[in-house]
Amino acid sequence: MKNKTQTLVSLLMLSCLWFGGCGGGASEGGSEGPDSSSFAYVTNGVDPFWDLCAAGVRIAEKEYGVSCEVLMPPKGVVDQKRMMETLLAKGIDGIAVSPVDAENQTPFLNEVSESTILITNDSDAPQSKRLVFIGTNNYKAGRALGGLVKKALPEGGEVMLFVGRLEQLNARQRRQGVIDELLDRPLQTLDKVKYDPVDATNLTAEGSKYVVLDTRTDNFDKAKAKSNAEDAITKYKDLQCMVGLFAYNPPSCIDAIKEAGKLGQIKICGFDEQDALLQAISDGHAYGTISQQPWEYGYESIKMLKNIHAGIQPASTYQEVAFLEVTKDNIDEFWAKKKEMAELGKSQ
Repeated sequence: MKNKTQTLVSLLMLSCLWFGGCGGGASEGGSEGPDSSSFAYVTNGVDPFWDLCAAGVRIAEKEYGVSCEVLMPPKGVVDQKRMMETLLAKGIDGIAVSPVDAENQTPFLNEVSESTILITNDSDAPQSKRLVFIGTNNYKAGRALGGLVKKALPEGGEVMLFVGRLEQLNARQRRQGVIDELLDRPLQTLDKVKYDPVDATNLTAEGSKYVVLDTRTDNFDKAKAKSNAEDAITKYKDLQCMVGLFAYNPPSCIDAIKEAGKLGQIKICGFDEQDALLQAISDGHAYGTISQQPWEYGYESIKMLKNIHAGIQPASTYQEVAFLEVTKDNIDEFWAKKKEMAELGKSQ
């Protein structure tokens, strides 16, 4: 039986294949050997999603021969600020952070940027002095999710959206992408997205086969998320698809549908890669999900910090990370990769 070290090495080798090969040359940001650079990856909380991001950090750390810390603040803004202050005191060479509250944290982030290399990932702080943002184009990803709904309901039908909160820019972008795709509206550019009102109901368009009944928020309360799904099932007798925009929303919908005895009757599409959703896709109880491939966030963040520290400036202030549509056609391959990344991320 392999010991823990052998298992970790095997996972790193497999992961290298996923990223297109490890050990790139210096012109591509690679390293000819270990150096003394130290970087930090600071999340906006504690969640299995961040373990997957941490896997990418570990792969990049190994490939580029740098030292990396992964910090996950359990208590939001206060903990995140404390952790970053400690990193600055230690003389960290660069920080990749997912801000908890970008607008209110901007002054502090600007202070950080004066002392070290600062980039953002997953969630941006566009008004800050961060050098680059690494993340998914959430409007395009929302449109892709709308495309999954169309495939799940080719004849059309009534659709309901569920999300934690709409104060977050990525949530608004995802929601608008789904709505625009279902109503066959023109593609909008990320920097000029026009949003339907948060309280808009029964959205449809001439010639469209779909109706967006409503958008329910739960403020990250998982009990409320399930309650929202239960209420929707009771209120809308012709509801045909539930769309979850945050990772925990689809599993909450799945639980509500199971308890209502309507598995297979109400379709489910969502975001991210919680095991409950992946299992439902595998079983045929959910159609598909959009994965941001979070390990790419960690990998690309460390690669970017390494390059900037070496004097290679980013080509733009936004580096888009590709998302992946996951359906029954590719669920086995994707889930196997997720399990590898999860194990590697937890081994930090």
